[in-house]
Amino acid sequence: MVVNMKLYWDFIAMNLKSQMQYKLSFFLTTVGQFITAFTSFFGLYFIFSKVNAIDDFTNGQVFMCFAVVMMAFSIGEMIGGGFTVFTMMMGNGEFDRILVRPRNTILQILMPHMDFSRLGLLVQAIIVLCYAIPISGITWTWQKALTLCLMILCGSALFFGLFLLKAACSFFTVESPEFMNILTYGARQFGRYPFSVYGDGVLKFLTYVIPLALFQYYPLLYLLDRKQNPIIIILPVISLLFLIPCYAVFRFGMSRYKSTGS
Repeated sequence: MVVNMKLYWDFIAMNLKSQMQYKLSFFLTTVGQFITAFTSFFGLYFIFSKVNAIDDFTNGQVFMCFAVVMMAFSIGEMIGGGFTVFTMMMGNGEFDRILVRPRNTILQILMPHMDFSRLGLLVQAIIVLCYAIPISGITWTWQKALTLCLMILCGSALFFGLFLLKAACSFFTVESPEFMNILTYGARQFGRYPFSVYGDGVLKFLTYVIPLALFQYYPLLYLLDRKQNPIIIILPVISLLFLIPCYAVFRFGMSRYKSTGS
């Protein structure tokens, strides 16, 4: 077990070294991630310069929602970035080489392809969170601090699961299933607002089908004292059940995999 983990850490270290070979390029890419995300934030800031609230959520509360989703997405994409190039790995035969190695398949996909430039997005989200907390009007307790941590950590795992599901679809479509981007990059965009903004139908879909609301909307209501049931604290953890069907679809697709012959 220790030997196996050392191997994966070596993969991560080699990947980081390769990305740092061109330090200026890595730095500019990271800064680009930082600035791009800030343009989204300034869009929100501009809207709240014209209105006082959106669906009864003030600017500080929406900024907190924005920061949580951005942090969760940046961590999920940084770790699960290997899934975004999975179609290319199948096409050039790299996935075939992975299958004949006596090591965990998913970890071999992920470790050499972690995208550390996403740190720019993560830093931006942390700055927005630090700005939003004092103006959100939340009375903090240890339960609410725990809820906020679970929102970020479980949200990261949920976005990771969505990238895994997208990679699993590649087994059946061969080409990259771009329509799945609406659940990954799209969720990052419309997750800037509490999901109730989009209506009951969307909220139910994001509660019972793709459980993004379990780490974003309902815990936010608990932080704002609009819902006081302590069960809401563990809703982000319950959302992790979504990882089971994601992994099952990936395993099913892998059992039906046929090499492209590259």
